[in-house]
Amino acid sequence: MSRKQQYQFLRQAPYHPTQYQRSWWLRLHLDLPLLLLLIAVNLLGLIQLFSASAMDMDLVAKQCFSFMLGLSVLFFLAQIPPRIYQTISPWLYIAVLALLIAVALFGTVAMGARRWLTIPHVTRFQPSEFMKLAMPMMMAWFLASRPLPPSFKRIMLALVIIAVPAGLIARQPDLGTALLVAASGLFVLFLAGLPWWFMGMAVVGFAAIAPLAWHFLHDYQRQRILTLINPEADPLGTGWNIIQSKTAIGSGGLWGKGWLHGTQAHLEFLPEGHTDFIIATYSEERGLVGIILLLVLYSAIIMRCLYIAATAHDSYSRLLAGAITLSFFVYVFVNAGMVSGILPVVGVPLPFISYGGTAMITLMSGFGLLMAIHTHKQLML
Repeated sequence: MSRKQQYQFLRQAPYHPTQYQRSWWLRLHLDLPLLLLLIAVNLLGLIQLFSASAMDMDLVAKQCFSFMLGLSVLFFLAQIPPRIYQTISPWLYIAVLALLIAVALFGTVAMGARRWLTIPHVTRFQPSEFMKLAMPMMMAWFLASRPLPPSFKRIMLALVIIAVPAGLIARQPDLGTALLVAASGLFVLFLAGLPWWFMGMAVVGFAAIAPLAWHFLHDYQRQRILTLINPEADPLGTGWNIIQSKTAIGSGGLWGKGWLHGTQAHLEFLPEGHTDFIIATYSEERGLVGIILLLVLYSAIIMRCLYIAATAHDSYSRLLAGAITLSFFVYVFVNAGMVSGILPVVGVPLPFISYGGTAMITLMSGFGLLMAIHTHKQLML
């Protein structure tokens, strides 16, 4: 090829804007597909919150502020290399564990539970929310630095690491959060190569102690389980929420009643229609088609996160990304299960749809860690 022909070839070489844009997003340490999916679900949540809250713009504005704050936290956490997170993981776990101990000693009591720490004239916060991220980070650090799959001794030590904060949270009492924290740690243990025989023994052991554990539950926790089995036993009391929730879901039909035309939440038949039970109001107004759309968006987020976990370069990143992804799946599954009457009501919000600033920021922080794992790896290639 002559120099003139080569010059002509270079001038006419095809331009690939996708490659340029991809490198630009990577320099910002943001994963564009995951970011777009998160924005889509949040916009859908804001639209539904406007209807579920009886067109309360104050609640919508607060949720929008929480989302923007969550995006800022996500962007900040995405800039930090995963090796930094690996270094600070045990110290973060110890710090949050100390906060949980402080809650048990002199925490603020509200609504019959001791779950909060109060900074006078500043704010009140719930340390157990921080453990939702500190737990998988600690477990990933503990297991990744040693040969995998873990030995029996390591498994026992890992279970102690999980049990201590989960027990402190359950004692507050906050059984729902305790189960989510324990699940986030167990997911890391499972992904590290937990033997099947050990999981089988755990299931048998849990079934054996379940009758004994029943006596340690609070009265309201027992009532929630009994209500799950037979909500019609007290239709105007403890079974009211579940009955009205299933009524809302069933009345939506295929296409739903239309936005702002739901009756269960607007006529106040369904308590907490903008928080834990928002998927019932969504189903009533959007119908089966709307629920399928929402599940498709959630599934796309989970698939993208699993891809990030599978392509991570080191054991710590893979275990942490996988645990955060599975924890997100549990949020969706538990909320949908309790609203549809197949799981007890435990107060788990629907990610990015239910109203709540703390849950929003916690979830966005987890996705910030995922983006840090993915983009820092890509920039090293």
